[in-house]
Amino acid sequence: MPEKWNNFKQIPIETPFDIELLQREVGQRFPFYDMKSNLNTVAFFVRIDEDSLEEKFESLRLMLSEKHYIPMIRFEHGEYIIYVVKKPQIKKRRSVWINIVLLIATVFTTTLAGALQWVDIDQVDWINMVSFPYLWQGFIFFSIPLLLILGVHEMGHYYASKKHHVDASLPYFIPLPPPFLLGTFGALISTREPIPDRKALLDIGMAGPLCGFLVAIPISLIGFFLMQQHPLTIQTAGTNMVLMPPLLLQWMQSLFSLPGNAIIHPTLFAGWVGIFLTAVNLLPAGQLDGGHVARAILKEKHKYISWVVIFVLAGLSFFYTGWLMFAIIILLFIGTQHQPPLNEITRLDSRRKLLGLAILIIFIVSFAPIPFAA
Repeated sequence: MPEKWNNFKQIPIETPFDIELLQREVGQRFPFYDMKSNLNTVAFFVRIDEDSLEEKFESLRLMLSEKHYIPMIRFEHGEYIIYVVKKPQIKKRRSVWINIVLLIATVFTTTLAGALQWVDIDQVDWINMVSFPYLWQGFIFFSIPLLLILGVHEMGHYYASKKHHVDASLPYFIPLPPPFLLGTFGALISTREPIPDRKALLDIGMAGPLCGFLVAIPISLIGFFLMQQHPLTIQTAGTNMVLMPPLLLQWMQSLFSLPGNAIIHPTLFAGWVGIFLTAVNLLPAGQLDGGHVARAILKEKHKYISWVVIFVLAGLSFFYTGWLMFAIIILLFIGTQHQPPLNEITRLDSRRKLLGLAILIIFIVSFAPIPFAA
């Protein structure tokens, strides 16, 4: 949003904007009856046709983007106003080789993490994790399934961004060597432009969790199958982490006959991580994926849901202390606010409202209030 409009004046003789270009492009799509400007923004007071608003505004956005401008439309004090600002200068794009190097490094660290799990299962000295058999098992049974879930999640965001003509980077994987349990801190993409409208915000926000969730399901089923066919056991009590399954994994478990003393297979652990991260990402708070979905559906009222999430996590911290840390991370770093899309006036269609409901159901069946047990 532009700053407060208390310093409007006549358009100066020297202006950083191509006023004729803006008047022509805005006027072709939205008749305007007034125009004001300062050195940072030009504001057009326009009349709109709600039926064609989405198409015309997107056409304006794409055209002005080529000229290094960003338009946004707002409804303020009974008037529709299109603000136009200069597009910030973006640093030179990083080479795709950075993405490749980070991916290779993450494959290595997650392979080590998987090998370390097999070392714990076999109860051999940890130095064995760098031997070929353990590295191979860590790669096949943990690294590949985990990175497949994370990669498909981020590529879901990437392709949804491209579909809506939003400039976005390829995924950046974050490697973390052992003793970090997963061998990675996840992955992310960087969007270089504001989100155009509520439909794009919903699509981009839900695409990642939905795609990752759809991959985590078969990987979890494979993990249960491996546990059934080749159950793993250890003799020393208390050396295995106890994971509390969400509703989805509880249902999956009922499809298999598992020995009572079997421990979690690394592939199932990768599936559990994928489903757990799906739930965490879908928390409807701030800049999380669930926050994108909440902003698209609830508009400015989403901030109240963000605060509800923080208080609920604080309450759950009495049962699992990690939730308190995550509530603090949301409060201090992720935030409770979410930047509105450029066009927040266009309404969501029925199909996207149903998709929003589906995302809520996915969150419910994926969320474990107490993910770990002592």
